[in-house]
Amino acid sequence: MNIFVAGASGVIGRPLVKLLVRAGHAVTGTTRSADKVAALEALGARAVVVDVFDAAALTHAVAAAKPAVVINQLTDLPDARDPAQIAASRAGNARIRIEGTRNLMAAAREARAKRAIAQSIAFVYASGPAPLRETDPLDTSEAQRVTVEGVVALERETLNTPGIEGIVLRYGRLYGPGTWFEKPEGKGTLSTDAAAHAALLAVTRGSPGLYNVAEDDGALSIEKVQRELGFDPGFRMP
Repeated sequence: MNIFVAGASGVIGRPLVKLLVRAGHAVTGTTRSADKVAALEALGARAVVVDVFDAAALTHAVAAAKPAVVINQLTDLPDARDPAQIAASRAGNARIRIEGTRNLMAAAREARAKRAIAQSIAFVYASGPAPLRETDPLDTSEAQRVTVEGVVALERETLNTPGIEGIVLRYGRLYGPGTWFEKPEGKGTLSTDAAAHAALLAVTRGSPGLYNVAEDDGALSIEKVQRELGFDPGFRMP
């Protein structure tokens, strides 16, 4: 089927494109940088340079792809694990979750997509007994306010756009190529390979709603994603 991946050149987007193409899907992938077009095309995707804050251009790009499924892997994070850069990036990342998701879901609705899959995060739950479940509250403290506002907006748009089945994947803390961590640190983590595979599974499996996606280390309940999507946290790219 035709699939539109927003943020296809990111750390999850790249392995996801590989998996989608290998599964026989026709993939259109976005990037903000013309320098990344060749790399996306080498993976088998049709690459589109588009700014998600340009609603008209994004609507045109999605319409041209005629997608059955739209996948949101948009982020705006620094490459390096620098506390100053990470703190400074929070507003930009929240903006892409709020405005970028709103524009993408409007474009998906206009293009009559049937399903949307979005990357969210599982490490903004309020403190509580482990394992934390999808029904547990998020951390609304001032320290997490900007991040949580972005997460709430992304999840609301994905789950409540009329005519579209919305699936939100709440990823654990990522590790692997292109991330800040080569190996898992602490609990509630997730490899980029397994994250990409969860998105592939969600193309054809699962009922609309929220899913924790992480390793089975007791921090987060992953019973739902294992049951409905057949998720395996040990998946690694072939």
